[in-house]
Amino acid sequence: MLALVAEIVPAERGAILSLGDDGDFTAVAGWDLRTEAERKVEISRHVIDRVIRERVAVLSNGIGVGASAPEEMRPVQVRSLLAVPLEVFNQVRGVIYVDTCDPAVTFDSAQLRLVAAVGTVAALALENSRRMQTLRAENRRLKAEVNVQHDMVGDSPRMRQIYQMIAKVGPMDSTTLICGESGTGKELVARAIHRNSPRANNPFVAINCAAMPETLMESELFGYEKGAFTGATAQKKGKLELANGGTVFLDEIGELAPALQAKLLRVLQERVFDRLGGIRSIPVNIRVLTATNRDLAEEVRRGSFRQDLYYRLNVVSIGMPALRERREDIPLLAQHLLAKHAAKAPRRITGISREAQSCLVAYQWPGNVRELKNTIERAIVLGTGEMIAPEDLPETVLENAKPGVGPVGQYHQVIAATKRELINKALQQNNGNYTHAAKSLGLHPNYLHRLMRNLNMKGEGMPD
Repeated sequence: MLALVAEIVPAERGAILSLGDDGDFTAVAGWDLRTEAERKVEISRHVIDRVIRERVAVLSNGIGVGASAPEEMRPVQVRSLLAVPLEVFNQVRGVIYVDTCDPAVTFDSAQLRLVAAVGTVAALALENSRRMQTLRAENRRLKAEVNVQHDMVGDSPRMRQIYQMIAKVGPMDSTTLICGESGTGKELVARAIHRNSPRANNPFVAINCAAMPETLMESELFGYEKGAFTGATAQKKGKLELANGGTVFLDEIGELAPALQAKLLRVLQERVFDRLGGIRSIPVNIRVLTATNRDLAEEVRRGSFRQDLYYRLNVVSIGMPALRERREDIPLLAQHLLAKHAAKAPRRITGISREAQSCLVAYQWPGNVRELKNTIERAIVLGTGEMIAPEDLPETVLENAKPGVGPVGQYHQVIAATKRELINKALQQNNGNYTHAAKSLGLHPNYLHRLMRNLNMKGEGMPD
């Protein structure tokens, strides 16, 4: 395009500027139009701003030199310039800019019209190219996301961000810190990173730093030599050595004792460790992933966690969202967990009722996905129908779900009121005999008791 412009206008320099979505412009190309060589082109910001703002072409001849020239034009001593907008669908997407320092050369209106005509044709081509680049980038992102292997369930924006992070972090060998509340699936993220890394065919060793005392943890991590302590009758390799070539996942890293923090720091820095009772250092090739539900930065400030280790662990950080922060995933997760566990149930289970789903979505889930899993398993074990109903859910879910919000919640309230009325009537007709009342309702007595607890009917239904 600049070569074509050079045939129309006797300019010395030219540039194509692209206007970004943020309103700022960048130079796509800058050329010396006489030698057809790429070069940096100083432009008039004032002129470009006017072209973009007013959507007009600008022609200026006889620009003064020295003190009489515009400040930004003084260093290059520009005498004439021409700028036209690249306009697509009534939007300026860029600018063609040319100028000359030769005082004997002037630009005219005919040349301006010709460059404007070039700009009209070129603008659409440049916009198509820009959109093609955007589509290619989006295509690469989606392919990377689709190709990520993981065992997580969810399609919310927060989870798509997690999948994107896994796709980026997996192929690298960077130490990664996974943060989030208990039960959010931090180990699943660690396993997904390992599966999408060059180490995927090598061991993945998970260690819970909060599960054992300091002395046992040290031998578990580093192993020991025969005779290192009483009972050490043979050499034992530690988890770090067993994971050689693969990935070590240290869960609840914030619980690691200070003495072990120093030894882990040495492993990260030097990639060697010593067995208990050993006399030589053992090299190890591992990738370290860690997870915590603590605020490690705060632990560093309190002095309970080493600052140098924190910086070593926090090369890349992934924050797992709490379940209440991605409520749109709850129905999908609940159905997935139901399908996973229903096969073991002694009865046929087809799904979760709308009222029960409403309760699940409205609940705060302090235990996150782990609590949801336990809730679904409980409903499968204690329920009696083919569909999981609200009365199959724990009292905590029903009490704290606030089901009175929205039409589904109002429907649930009406159903609950009807159930209370039927149960009260049956108990009164049977003089408070729960066994007879349950029989008249076609229910098992144990189920009637549980249903009354879920409906907060303790003490109700007795004859006057």
